[in-house]
Amino acid sequence: MSTDAPRAEHPRPQFVRDTWATLNGTWDFEFDPGDSGLERGILDTPLSGSITVPFAPESELSGIGDVDFHEALWYRREVTIPAEWTGLRPQLHFAAVDHDATVWVDGHEVVRHRGGFTSFTADLTGHAEAGQTVAVTVRARDPRSGPQARGKQATRYANTDCHYTRTTGIWQSVWLEGVPAVAIRRPRITPDVAGGRFHVNVPLTANRPGQRVRVQVRDADGVVATDEVAADIDLAPTAVLTLPADRVRLWQPGDPHLYDVDITLLDGETVVDQVASYAGLRSVSIDGRKFLLNGKPVFQRLVLDQGYWPESLMTAPSDAALVRDIELSLAAGFNGARLHQKVFEERFLYHADRLGYLVWGEFGDWGAGGHGTPGDHQQPTASFTTQWLEAVERDYSHPAIIGWCPLNETYQRLHDRITQLDDVTRGMFLATKAMDTTRPVLDASGYSHRVLETDIWDSHNYEQDPAAFAKMVGGLSREEADTNTSDGHTISQPYNGQPFFVSEYGGIWWNPERAAEASGTRRDDSWGYGDRVRDEEEFHQRFAGLTDALLDDPEMFGYCYTQLTDVFQEENGIYRFDRSEKLDVSRVRAVQERTAAVEKRS
Repeated sequence: MSTDAPRAEHPRPQFVRDTWATLNGTWDFEFDPGDSGLERGILDTPLSGSITVPFAPESELSGIGDVDFHEALWYRREVTIPAEWTGLRPQLHFAAVDHDATVWVDGHEVVRHRGGFTSFTADLTGHAEAGQTVAVTVRARDPRSGPQARGKQATRYANTDCHYTRTTGIWQSVWLEGVPAVAIRRPRITPDVAGGRFHVNVPLTANRPGQRVRVQVRDADGVVATDEVAADIDLAPTAVLTLPADRVRLWQPGDPHLYDVDITLLDGETVVDQVASYAGLRSVSIDGRKFLLNGKPVFQRLVLDQGYWPESLMTAPSDAALVRDIELSLAAGFNGARLHQKVFEERFLYHADRLGYLVWGEFGDWGAGGHGTPGDHQQPTASFTTQWLEAVERDYSHPAIIGWCPLNETYQRLHDRITQLDDVTRGMFLATKAMDTTRPVLDASGYSHRVLETDIWDSHNYEQDPAAFAKMVGGLSREEADTNTSDGHTISQPYNGQPFFVSEYGGIWWNPERAAEASGTRRDDSWGYGDRVRDEEEFHQRFAGLTDALLDDPEMFGYCYTQLTDVFQEENGIYRFDRSEKLDVSRVRAVQERTAAVEKRS
């Protein structure tokens, strides 16, 4: 649909109806520093300012740019339900609101949601109908203290080290959708490479006698396969689409083939509901220590991606900005990313699917304690598991996602009593495995592997001397694998022979504008790992030495370099924060283009 609103593209490319309208753009807005607005009657009074949605008030693109703490925010705008949606149920969708949201329509509460990384929906049936204009009001609470998954958002006023400017309130798209009374819920598309087919599970809101679900898979040459199943008994019927042998084409880096998928709910020959989706045919499997894509080792040359922009923070300033980040990563020789400490917007995954870019889906668990203390991500709440399962459900069908990681850098000690975080770690691992049997799950990235049967084992290592680094990580990938220690205490279960990779390394501190300063000098506006390199040549030598150690290890299935771009004061990106080049990217790419040891063995 064409519009001048910001970020007007469809927010959910794998689940598209024609009946939708963006609500991005100008909303009425007001800060509520004491979180007393409801008591003060703010539902019945005009708001004092305005904001550009979907950008957070801390960002420049919101039109405000206030980076202080905001306990509560209020939004309001009038919404007209299209007159042609007669007979449809109006659904109000929020892709993400940080952190605790309540939504009212004409003063009537319609939905609540807790969790700043995942989407939610309000059914406006009974509150709004076709042709009617209603007032939508949103309160977003984001308390400074208390257990809450914040990711990399700073819990102190100023940014420090690897903690960045906060995001509060609506920070992803808002849109309206017209949905039939009996409707298709989000489908789950499971590729079956061995069988040359797709299993398409189609949840429904209800069943009616005689209804059927028809699923059709298409490619550039037309219809590839069709299946039709009864929809009057099973609340989530499954269609099986077997592809002719001459139409089978796998999804993989370098050839990310996608099939179009059309899903129709029928009553006789009458179309009750219809959605458009897409799918990629690819498999993920494990053979001993090998991590296989479509049955073959594909060395994962990953980069850590924080997903921040100077002018818009966690929200991409445009859809093109999402594409550009993937293209910049590919240009530097990476073939994928860890999407770090943030659930990325679904448009990013769509472009990763299109471009053949491997990604690990992760959760922003840091900052739970709220004050930046050493254990500040060790006070998880039920919203951790709830949000994470919402994210897995949303992103299940994206072929670019090749693994899940619910937690990052936890620090429990192995022989201490079992903690709440141990319970959450195991619970999130088991819940992920239950929701998705097709991908490996890493229990907690980096340090404290608490689940003995975790599918993947990893470590984070920011040693800057290549020789010392090679000795350290080589030990981790062989039988004498380190169980990780903290203050002399073992914090991991024993290594059990899983596929292994170094999922954070490098972080080389380099800013060419500060090359004349003393190496190792730290400033509030300049931070990185180890001593800052003295010049660009030293950067390339260090990058090559560290990366060669990983490429040459026959037991290593991949690595993840920190990081794609500088972010505020953290100056260890391949690119600057504004995405401009700060070093010779072709040399970074050349190092990574060398065949990895595991690829030679295949």
